[in-house]
Amino acid sequence: MSASRTERLLNLLIALLNTKYGLSRAVLRQQVYHDAGDSDVAFGRMFERDKAELKRLGFDIETLLDHGFGSDDPASTRYRIGKESNRLPYVHLTPAEGTVLLLAAQLWERAALGSAAASALRKLQASGDLADVELPAGVQPRIKPAGQAFNDIIVAMNGQHPVSFGYRAASTGTDERRTVEPWGLGSRFGQWYLVGYDRGRNAKRFFRLSRMISDVHVETGDHCEIPPGFDTRAELDSLDELPSQEARLEVAEGRLLGLRKRATSVTADTAPGGARPGRDRLSVPFRDSELFAEELASYGPHVRVDGPPALRDAVVRRLEAAAAFASSPAVEVRFPDAGPAPRARKRTSEDQLNRMLQLVPFLVHHQGLPIQDVADRFGVTRGELVEDLKILICSGRPEGYPDDLFDIDWENEHVYIREHLELNRPIGFSVDEASALLTGLATLGGLPAQAGMSDDEQSSALESVTLKLTGAAGEAGRLAAAVAVPPVTPADSGAFDTITRAIQEGQQLRLRYLSQQHDSVSERDVDPFRLYSLDNTWYFEAYCHSKAGLRNFRLDRIEEVAPNGRPVSKNANTEDSVPVKLYTPNDDDVVVVLQLTRQGAGLADDYYAERTAALPDGGLLAEVRFGNVDWLPMFVAQHGGTARIVQPAGLADASVAWVAAALAQYRQ
Repeated sequence: MSASRTERLLNLLIALLNTKYGLSRAVLRQQVYHDAGDSDVAFGRMFERDKAELKRLGFDIETLLDHGFGSDDPASTRYRIGKESNRLPYVHLTPAEGTVLLLAAQLWERAALGSAAASALRKLQASGDLADVELPAGVQPRIKPAGQAFNDIIVAMNGQHPVSFGYRAASTGTDERRTVEPWGLGSRFGQWYLVGYDRGRNAKRFFRLSRMISDVHVETGDHCEIPPGFDTRAELDSLDELPSQEARLEVAEGRLLGLRKRATSVTADTAPGGARPGRDRLSVPFRDSELFAEELASYGPHVRVDGPPALRDAVVRRLEAAAAFASSPAVEVRFPDAGPAPRARKRTSEDQLNRMLQLVPFLVHHQGLPIQDVADRFGVTRGELVEDLKILICSGRPEGYPDDLFDIDWENEHVYIREHLELNRPIGFSVDEASALLTGLATLGGLPAQAGMSDDEQSSALESVTLKLTGAAGEAGRLAAAVAVPPVTPADSGAFDTITRAIQEGQQLRLRYLSQQHDSVSERDVDPFRLYSLDNTWYFEAYCHSKAGLRNFRLDRIEEVAPNGRPVSKNANTEDSVPVKLYTPNDDDVVVVLQLTRQGAGLADDYYAERTAALPDGGLLAEVRFGNVDWLPMFVAQHGGTARIVQPAGLADASVAWVAAALAQYRQ
């Protein structure tokens, strides 16, 4: 990150905002660029780059010409930015509107649009239009986008660039390189799809992200545009669900209870040529071979696929990829930072400037906050925030008088700002910020009402806040129609309603639950805390009395649930878990080091890695805590060559043996 460039961009912006008649290149070179002695050509290039960056931030730079001179005469050209250029319009929100907006922003689970939603909320808070509201307890839906490919495609659509990727066609099973102009991204039938113009076929095509067999490369040197009026949701509505097929499986006797419950037939075949001793034959319906293969690969030697051939090949391909990755040369395990190092893309001077343009109005409307609280709000360290403040207090109008500089004080560990230089309102929403909020709001329509609101009140708040934000977003809201997220309405309304009532009334529940990890059914008494979802899979968080700890239960694995007549004995404490985490770390967890490819790097976020380190090939080392490590060989097999265990060595060996035993079935 170049602090000097950040300071120069900020000073240039302030100079152009605070001139009525415009400033010439000569004046700007002397007062902003301080005539560093560079040649006219070098200065001209630098000035044009800086202008382009301010335009990317949404500022409209006016070019004024002296009367009688042409635009090709730099000496006669002046520049300025109107004081209202790219300022976020006033968007006053009621507490009910703020609540549903926070719920919509929290939908995005650690993805590109997740950081965009957080940035958009900070802008509303920085303008004073959004009071501090708390995420309601009880129901918290979330969306878990499809890994790194999702993030790369969002970046490409935002920047209007084509993408290229390796793809395995469902119709032919062949692998090809595709170059696509991305028009939309959405979810249907439990799968994420890219809709776009396939340049190789000169036609619109749909691509399932699960069939992408390589990284998505953003072609930044090329340009494309989304057609006017394009609506991804309408396009995805035209898709037909894949036809149902029957998988022929050989399953270890007494194993895989969840898979057996979905089977249409189960037979113990002892005839010659039938199932091996101790194995059963299952027929299980499925639609997507790639999606089902991910599950079946995780079962390792407990299942063998006899057909259809495409499903069998998909499982073997995943197992072979996992085996190949596990046998690749070892990498050095080294985390450069002593403390936690969350994964993040490299920060740039443009990122820093964008943050400062949020920071100044935020401080204006939140005087005297502790400096660490401000850093936490902006997702940076205390040191990074102090560096921002140091640049700000050295920046100001070109004249350079004391009143022409930012006046910010943080010596007593509380931050105060007394001079804001006309930057007391945040800049307007970016395309991805508007999309994150508007798409999230559109998804909440079928969600049951939150605590403290009726269905009508929540519906009214959703409608009004959507209208307000659509007006405030303006042209930046265009990407909202290009992203269509899955519905968050729970499929099992019976269990959902029972748990919701128990949470509201403080009732304890008795449930009969199928554990996938332990491959067993147990009965438990639990104190329910809240419901939440990842895409269309719903969970509830509860204190489990038999395990004496916090646990998360999938609704689709609950066989029976009902109040047991006792009140809850534990109180929900959600302060440290908003949104709720699927995995809760404990002191006695096993620390595991994973090596992830670039395609699998999102797993570090999914499992809340405590430390990460980038690898030269674009992959990642991730240090993760696991309470139960018995299922980790399943995890390695499931992710088919995008993840392997590096430490502890015993777990790494166990995963290699698991995959090898699974593959041996297909080689006999």
